[in-house]
Amino acid sequence: MITKKIISFLFFILFFTTSFSQEKFTLSGTIMDVNTNETLIGVNIVIPELKTGVTTNEYGFYSITLPQGNYTIQISSLGYQTIEEYIELNQSTKKNHKLFGNETVLKEVIITDNRTKTDIKRAEMSVNKLSISAIKKMPVVLGEVDIIKSLLLLPGVTNAGEGASGFNVRGGGADQNLILLDEAMIFNSSHVFGFFSVFNPDAIKDLKLYKGGIPARYGGRASSVLDIYQKDGSSKGFKVNGGIGLISSRILAEGPLVKDKGSFLIGGRSSYAHLFLKLSEKQKDNSAYFYDLNTKLSYKLDPNNNLYLSGYFGRDVFSLNKSFTNIYGNATLNLRWNHLFSDKLFSNLSLIYSDYYYGLDLDFVGFKWDSGIKNYNIKYDFKNYISDKFKLNYGVNGIYYSFNPGTIRPSDENSGINFDQLDKKYAFEPAFYLNADHDISKRLSLSYGLRYSLFYRLGQSDVNIYTNDNPVLFNSDLQIYEKATPIGTKSFGKNESMKSYNYIEPRFSLAYQLNDEQSIKTSYNRMVQYLQLISNTSSPTPLDIWTPSDEFIKPQIADQVAVGYFRNFKDGEYSLEVETYYKIVKNRLDYIDGADLIANKAIEQIILNGELRSYGLELMFRKNEGRFNGWISYTLAKSQQRTPGRTASELGINNGNWYNSVYDKLHNIAITSAYNLNDKWSFGANFAFQTGQPVTYPNGQYQYLGITVPSYGLRNENRLPAYHHLDISATLTPRKNINRNWKGEWVFSIYNLYNRKNAASINFRQNADSGTNEAVKTSIFGMVPAVSYNFKF
Repeated sequence: MITKKIISFLFFILFFTTSFSQEKFTLSGTIMDVNTNETLIGVNIVIPELKTGVTTNEYGFYSITLPQGNYTIQISSLGYQTIEEYIELNQSTKKNHKLFGNETVLKEVIITDNRTKTDIKRAEMSVNKLSISAIKKMPVVLGEVDIIKSLLLLPGVTNAGEGASGFNVRGGGADQNLILLDEAMIFNSSHVFGFFSVFNPDAIKDLKLYKGGIPARYGGRASSVLDIYQKDGSSKGFKVNGGIGLISSRILAEGPLVKDKGSFLIGGRSSYAHLFLKLSEKQKDNSAYFYDLNTKLSYKLDPNNNLYLSGYFGRDVFSLNKSFTNIYGNATLNLRWNHLFSDKLFSNLSLIYSDYYYGLDLDFVGFKWDSGIKNYNIKYDFKNYISDKFKLNYGVNGIYYSFNPGTIRPSDENSGINFDQLDKKYAFEPAFYLNADHDISKRLSLSYGLRYSLFYRLGQSDVNIYTNDNPVLFNSDLQIYEKATPIGTKSFGKNESMKSYNYIEPRFSLAYQLNDEQSIKTSYNRMVQYLQLISNTSSPTPLDIWTPSDEFIKPQIADQVAVGYFRNFKDGEYSLEVETYYKIVKNRLDYIDGADLIANKAIEQIILNGELRSYGLELMFRKNEGRFNGWISYTLAKSQQRTPGRTASELGINNGNWYNSVYDKLHNIAITSAYNLNDKWSFGANFAFQTGQPVTYPNGQYQYLGITVPSYGLRNENRLPAYHHLDISATLTPRKNINRNWKGEWVFSIYNLYNRKNAASINFRQNADSGTNEAVKTSIFGMVPAVSYNFKF
């Protein structure tokens, strides 16, 4: 019924808007890089006479419908020179444009200043965009350019500690972030347990982080969306670029399959720090390294049809004396077809495969452990440019999941371990969405839509049955939670529906321009997350298990509202963004004390459904132009969790009161800056400060059978010391010989300049000599100097 109403509404809008736009003409086309024919995302096409405009979509396409007349067309994008062109629009016209990079001198077109203003007109908020060129100028640990680390300099984004995997957005968990690489899901965004991200910066074209106001085309996670697109590859000429660092190197090649029609891209990275371990007798059997591969093929069939095939493969290997080996990583593949039905209707059909594998080889106990999650996704998206003031996005997708909670097998014939397979789990998640971007007037813009998502937990497996459907019991005598004993099981056949859910997810954003330089915005969105990460650590680890919602594990439902003020100063030379938000998440998993997660066949016996709330104030002030530029961001935020008792006699977790979640960081300050001294030298600096992460320390001890046993108070009522560091970098670009194609640069960096020993953890133990209790701080990095050489030809 709901789907029929959406379709009826869609056809009504199409008929109505078409009827009043028949006297207008459509200007459409594709924006590309002049040197590579790479399509460009998010390029601004502005019509100053009408104070209107449009941006290119994920494939560089734009369309705008205007009254007949003569217009100035301004085309601008970060990192490219802005151009103007004068056109006479008396019929629908398809016009492609090619932009020159900032380093290129143009004579044939008019060049205006390259401004990076805050977009005050669009009904888009809580969104951060970072250019790859800006990310590459940021100093990072061990000299490795890192996309995830750059996100930590944005307001509302924190980490779970030094060397921790993933990132946290507005008080949510790392598992609540939807991470997409060319539309394919990435389940672990980190290499080497959080030291590096899985994204090769040389292969990335565009990235955008949605913290709120999330469009209806995205779903499946409760906190944020990180949408990343790979480069298409040059269809004009063969190019190579790469870098050599202290512990890793990378190389990327791109070129035409058929000139101006088809292109390829292939890039690889690998670390080799483990090779230095071989030089030490004590460490020669230890390893810790990663490698990954990015690839993409693009082909233009005709002006209205394009094909893309992209993929990613990455692995991490961690080994100790050949007795313990951990291997994990992502693999994705995506086949896409772009079709232009008309100058107003653009479509994209995608067939996507994603696989996350994690395995252990425990030779000292004689067994191997393999786990993973696979998904197969088909999605069909449409973008309808109905008029210059009204645009529709709509589409459908279906995702089939296959979960392997764990396969245990003996490592050799002498092992005492028997083969065991935890029940595999399956699920299907279809969704439909419709979203409209609507300029009501010159000052008021709206973006609104609905997403209708469904979820089916599928067999084949056996499910435990419990008295009163309660797998967790509360022992009122001991005041603790305990596992319930199953009273039977129920079997489900292959692909039989075991449990189903469906939700309507409304999305709404509004922007009102106070004048040409400032606006206020507000947004609301509901997100439903059907996949859960079984983990009681503050950041994801390879041992964590993804599992679908079922009879006992409910979907997470997140509602967020945000209000913001946005302003440009001095025609965009400076900008200010201020946002406040409130978010509540229902059915956030919590764990009973002493929960055992590994190889647990009845995970429902150790979890409880709680709720999470977070709220805060974010500020970001940017200097967008000049030799010296950068930004200052500050976030004042709170993130709390609560799991009350299910009955009046139950205590719940922490007596049923709100307590600090592990993602709670009251203060978060980040400063990043870049200074271009001249053509040879440029400098960068970052400073980051975060309130210490909540932890639970022992508050006493007692003796039992001669053993000292610590006792603990309420959860997360203590904190690690504050986390902060200062990083600097200098880039030397030798003066180029204009007759040489080779271009190189040296990057010198120092991470943690003043050698701050940030605490990754604090452990408590009894001193063997004195017998007194002591706290031991574990730190990962002190000051780390690095040098790397980047090249291209």
